[in-house]
Amino acid sequence: MNRVVDGWLQGVARLPTPNVDDRPAGESVELVVIHNISLPPGEYGRRNVQALFTNALDPRAHPFFAAVAGARVSAHLLIERDGTVTQFAPFDRRAWHAGVSEFDGRPRCNDFSVGIELEGTDATPYTSAQYETLAQIAAELCHAYPMLAPDAVVGHSDVAPGRKSDPGIAFDWPMLRSLVRYFLEVRPA
Repeated sequence: MNRVVDGWLQGVARLPTPNVDDRPAGESVELVVIHNISLPPGEYGRRNVQALFTNALDPRAHPFFAAVAGARVSAHLLIERDGTVTQFAPFDRRAWHAGVSEFDGRPRCNDFSVGIELEGTDATPYTSAQYETLAQIAAELCHAYPMLAPDAVVGHSDVAPGRKSDPGIAFDWPMLRSLVRYFLEVRPA
């Protein structure tokens, strides 16, 4: 299992994003927000998500890109269909992923959350490799950030209901929760 050192997950690709800033004073990781993304929608493995998060997406490369190329967004991690992970921002900094959001009455989820993008769509089943990788990372984040409880892993739809629907109807929450429990037992605190 990869460890978190100085805000970075060890053993994964790093592709720093400019779309990040400091968390407000006194804020730490207390929530993980799961998203999905594919660019263009429903197409995978083209590195367009990486280009979006680093402000390098060519708006002429696909008609859909013209609408999103100027967005200044990011996430801490992207987990591709095969389980490959890219980290864009250290966990100790604030990535720009949740937008207008609230969790348990607390607004501005970016201030206290980690954003993890899964390559996928709301209705396309995620892969076993994605679930296993996500669960390992969630367990490691619980070890690295004591304020993060295992049940504080939620969907974008949970923090922005009515505005966002990801990770969608295809996401298997019971499977993820079971895997997170397993990985927490494998590596006790």
